[in-house]
Amino acid sequence: MQQKGDGDKMKLTLEGLKDRKAWEKAGISLPDYEIEQTAEATKKAPVWVHFGAGNIFRIFIGGIADRLLAQGEMTKGITCVETFDFDVVDKIYRPYDNLVLAVTLKADGSTDKRVLGSLTEAIKAQSSDAVSWNRLKEIFTDPGLQMVSFTITEKGYNLKGADGKYFSFIQEDIEQGPEKASSAMAIVCALLHARYQAGGAPLAVVSMDNCSHNGEKLRNSVITMAQEWEKKGFLQEGFLEYLQDEKQVSFPWSMIDKITPRPADSVCRELESVGVEGMEPVVTGKNTYIAPFVNAEGPEYLVIEDNFPNGRPPLEKAGVYMTDRDTVNKVERMKVTTCLNPLHTALAVYGCVLGYTLIADEMKSPELSKLVEEIGPVEGMPVVTDPGILSPEAFVDEVIHVRIPNPFMPDTPQRIATDTSQKVGIRYGETIKAYVAKYGDAKKLTAIPLAIAGWCRYLLAVDDKGQPFTLSPDPMVPELTKALEGIQVGHPETYHGQLAPILSNANIFGIDLYQAGIGQRIEEMFKEEIAGPGAVEETLKKYLAV
Repeated sequence: MQQKGDGDKMKLTLEGLKDRKAWEKAGISLPDYEIEQTAEATKKAPVWVHFGAGNIFRIFIGGIADRLLAQGEMTKGITCVETFDFDVVDKIYRPYDNLVLAVTLKADGSTDKRVLGSLTEAIKAQSSDAVSWNRLKEIFTDPGLQMVSFTITEKGYNLKGADGKYFSFIQEDIEQGPEKASSAMAIVCALLHARYQAGGAPLAVVSMDNCSHNGEKLRNSVITMAQEWEKKGFLQEGFLEYLQDEKQVSFPWSMIDKITPRPADSVCRELESVGVEGMEPVVTGKNTYIAPFVNAEGPEYLVIEDNFPNGRPPLEKAGVYMTDRDTVNKVERMKVTTCLNPLHTALAVYGCVLGYTLIADEMKSPELSKLVEEIGPVEGMPVVTDPGILSPEAFVDEVIHVRIPNPFMPDTPQRIATDTSQKVGIRYGETIKAYVAKYGDAKKLTAIPLAIAGWCRYLLAVDDKGQPFTLSPDPMVPELTKALEGIQVGHPETYHGQLAPILSNANIFGIDLYQAGIGQRIEEMFKEEIAGPGAVEETLKKYLAV
């Protein structure tokens, strides 16, 4: 442990926190609970293990546990397990005694700063390291363990490539069996097997990743791994039945929402200016850009299906919505199809074409702020999925007036434009289908067709001044740009129906947009947007009557 001598700056270590007055003077809150005692109690009898030790976990899930500890509602912290980038444990957890400096970026430019002491142990998910592997087994075989949660990104659950075959590293895990597991899903399956062998106490296995039906994805992957191992005779009899029994092992669904960008230089400088030492971000061997601090927006939402066969911490006392699976699904649908994601995608594609590099700056444009007002509150609301536990109107109001315009959130249109072809079917197609079901067609819509026209205009990779720009990564870019060949900005006569194969593709939008009654309209908007320099802005003004 690092020592703090006279004249030293403040260090984010247990020793460094002893000078509480210095931290308080710097405007940084410290935990009131005993961090070391909490860590000891957790190591002896763990209750909550989390896989995926990155930023959203550290500030959001770590913050939930910190609040429960501060309220006296929990006496144990979270055991952290890193599955992918082991440098994170060596460079960000251990040198700082597992402490996190959580920085909330507020829209007025101020920040809230708090040290979290709720992350009590950091372990590498490495079966090749006997010490780590035995420790993980010790944790998983403790009958008092109640929940295992995950933020490993959606791809962490994937076992197969686009060709339908197992990835080579998954095939290797299948061949080698539980004791030599290396991928996240194989490691989790192996540890659940160890729990079964030790008496089979119940457990909740909770994905908190930002993807649809996350609990189902996690369950399917773990069970698939178990089935492959059973074929090879690696498993104790009865394990598969235990794993498939939701009264024994549950896989609750959840919805998570909190924008957590990479560590900002401005935050690093601010912390150093008030006397905190060693805050510089590091880049790991696997290119993770991470720092001892985490910066994020204030608003946060976590909705979890309340299905915990071995009990659980009182998460609702830290602002988590505990509900049923159907409601989780509705909250996710509300966010993804109406209140957040469709707005982000419209700003992303138009932001790239209009030369913006910060999402927040786009909200200063009368046209773009009107566009998102129309997409969400006006066009989305008549067919919104209302989950009951959250108001769609209040949610979208916060998105438009607090979250997106926050100038201190370093988020870019270029990042959000990634993989748009994979997103438009959910973000716009679902509302279009709902209009067709309700009104017979989607001809009442204007802003959503304008957003789709903007995406098609973006695919030309030429901005509104006529200058080329680089498209964000997207698996369909080669196919889509080929379809648009021959179209030249400034020469609308070069357009002769090239959009038709895209707009009629139900695989992209979930519906043929011509059958929905808006394909022709999108073509007209697109033609106006390619008229010449400045045409995109003029088209937005025309249709939004700004």
